[in-house]
Amino acid sequence: MALPKFLVPVSLRGYKMSWLPRDVIAGVTLAAVAIPEVMGYTSIAQTPIVTGLYTILLPLLAFALLGASKLLVVGGDSATAAIMAGGLLTAGIAGLDPGSPQWVALCGLTALVCGLLLILARVLRLGFIGDFLSASVLIGFLTGVGIQVATSQIPDILGVPKGSGNWFQQQWAWISELGQVSWPTLAYGAATIGIIFVFKAFLPKVPGAIIAVVGLLILATATNASSYGVEVIGAIQGGFPPIGFPAGVTWNDVPAVLSTAFACFIIIIAQSAATSRSFAAKHGDRADVNRDIVGLAASNLAAGFSGTFVVNGSPTKTQILDGQKGRTQVANLTVVVVVLIVLLFLTNLLTDLPKAVLGGVVFVIGLELIDIRGLVRVSRVRRREFFIALATALTVFIVGVGAGVILALALSLLDVVQRQYRPRDFVLGVRGKEGYEYTTAAAGAQTAPGLVVFRYDADLFYANASRFVDDVQQVVQNAPDPVRWLVLDCAGISDIDYSAGEAFSSLVDWLDARGVALVLARPETAVIEEFTAYGMSKRIPADRIYNDLDEAVRAFPTQ
Repeated sequence: MALPKFLVPVSLRGYKMSWLPRDVIAGVTLAAVAIPEVMGYTSIAQTPIVTGLYTILLPLLAFALLGASKLLVVGGDSATAAIMAGGLLTAGIAGLDPGSPQWVALCGLTALVCGLLLILARVLRLGFIGDFLSASVLIGFLTGVGIQVATSQIPDILGVPKGSGNWFQQQWAWISELGQVSWPTLAYGAATIGIIFVFKAFLPKVPGAIIAVVGLLILATATNASSYGVEVIGAIQGGFPPIGFPAGVTWNDVPAVLSTAFACFIIIIAQSAATSRSFAAKHGDRADVNRDIVGLAASNLAAGFSGTFVVNGSPTKTQILDGQKGRTQVANLTVVVVVLIVLLFLTNLLTDLPKAVLGGVVFVIGLELIDIRGLVRVSRVRRREFFIALATALTVFIVGVGAGVILALALSLLDVVQRQYRPRDFVLGVRGKEGYEYTTAAAGAQTAPGLVVFRYDADLFYANASRFVDDVQQVVQNAPDPVRWLVLDCAGISDIDYSAGEAFSSLVDWLDARGVALVLARPETAVIEEFTAYGMSKRIPADRIYNDLDEAVRAFPTQ
């Protein structure tokens, strides 16, 4: 007997039992890769190793049951882990030490606040926020995160102490300690990186990370690696995660983590939405970003209430799942089962795993985030956007990930405003039956003697209104023949704000004083209503408004 539709998770509706074997195999494969990855992310989040496993237990279960995407994998993520750790370090909380119980509690609180922000985003239908991070800005942001993540693992790979301070100070710290390198530790780290790249090059379908982790764990255990100076992760707390509000903090601590949670929230919306959309399109499905936000909110609330940190949709893990022919969230439910088995029964086997191995895994992840090819493509096509991406990348690893998020948003929004402020405008030339020739609006341009057809490809608002008026006046004033008709092609204008309405009124005054009739062609109904609201219905009578541009041009009196 089939369950009622409302009881079946959105991501599992229409499930076919013939998909089950492939989903289970894909889930087991994904778990083999994801477990060492999320354990490595704890070195970025600066939390206990076990918290990495917690990120793919209840949070992944919550998304599988409440999200819409069939493939999106939710869990610990390098970008949000870096944002969170950087934000807490600069929050100015007295006596806060990374890795301490207070630190872990604040990480959980950050996840809870992030979950609440995602709920607010769903209620207000703010899924579009992610669209305000352009592709070029995201390339720059993730490249910066990749540089920060990769370089942060170098001390663990070399077996030297980690430095503090800004990015340059941290790099100088390990460079100045090169004489104290632990060669056995470096051997484990280098072997990890080498194994992963060898498998990527020659056996890409085999997860090199799990081969490296399992093989080097066996070697470290057999040779008692800690006895010759290799630092290992040590005992891991097994069992089910602690359930409840993070111990040692209250809702009064929210202001201390709010900016960090907001930065994570922005990246979660942008990264998860982009990942969900791309994989849905690949399989002919329709992405439901707002429903996915519900799943992401539940995932972060589950993370906060189960002793771990902020979680995010992972492009890399989702790609692994898709590459293994996983079809639905049943694969992710399989991951949950595997992780639970590890937590309950197998954590003791991980005790002798060298930290350099996890450092090597995360180092490779960081390198893969550095999108040199993407930066090159942007530089060839849109040089201005390349410099925006580069500035974002530099800000992320030099100043901090939080500052990088703010800059990324600011630059994306400024780019939008700049395009609206300096849109393309044209004077149209008539080519008979062949339509119109679009010539950049400039002094000396006209459509015909006495006629100027002017097209402006942007809404009119306070920032570009004066520029619009100036461009029109320049064309009219410098036309080869005295202008009698100015036809404004409104096809590119869908809105006129109050400031633009005032500026437009002054332009009509200027045209009237010069004996130029203003004619509107192809205006939307909403634009006509706005003109009426601004008191221009009498100044632009109905017989000077045309729904068709050709009709407006033909109506021009040649004599």
